[in-house]
Amino acid sequence: MKKLDYLTRSQIQKIHNLKSDRNAQRVLKQMDEYLNVIRDGENIYYLNANGRELVGCNKVRKSTGNIHHFLMRNYVYIAYRYPSTWKNEIRIKSEGTTKKDTIINVADAIFKQGDAYTIVEVDNTQKMRKNKLKIEKYRLLKDRGSFGMLAPKFVWITTTEYKRTQLLELNQEKGLNAQIYTMKDFL
Repeated sequence: MKKLDYLTRSQIQKIHNLKSDRNAQRVLKQMDEYLNVIRDGENIYYLNANGRELVGCNKVRKSTGNIHHFLMRNYVYIAYRYPSTWKNEIRIKSEGTTKKDTIINVADAIFKQGDAYTIVEVDNTQKMRKNKLKIEKYRLLKDRGSFGMLAPKFVWITTTEYKRTQLLELNQEKGLNAQIYTMKDFL
């Protein structure tokens, strides 16, 4: 939870190979003094003050409206078999000749597969206008060589087939290698 912020019971069960639902519930019950829980269809867990102290986590999480954003990102983490190089909320920057030419994008997550980066983007409630801007910035960063010799692969997770189609078209239009998933692909 220190790395992924919020996790559902089923996500914890998969990551730690806890087999049955009953076993997962038993393990989580034993960790009760270190966790906060929110009920939203399925129990969602995050570290409380005792848990943060135990694992040395400075990041305070609360019950907020964007928890589903984190949970969607976690599905990608699980699908890609828990990459050891996985990092959340990474700022990617390319200095320009002037301040106006500097490009900054914040990836929801990034990890390396071999020598190439994979950039994860979550589109839960984002407007397509913002997604277009983000994709354009990634194109510029790629063109400037910000990712090294190998162009990155982009993995998007979104909520609907319509948004999947739009994101795929936008990425192809900008020459980005992207794979687009919907939540249904992981449930």
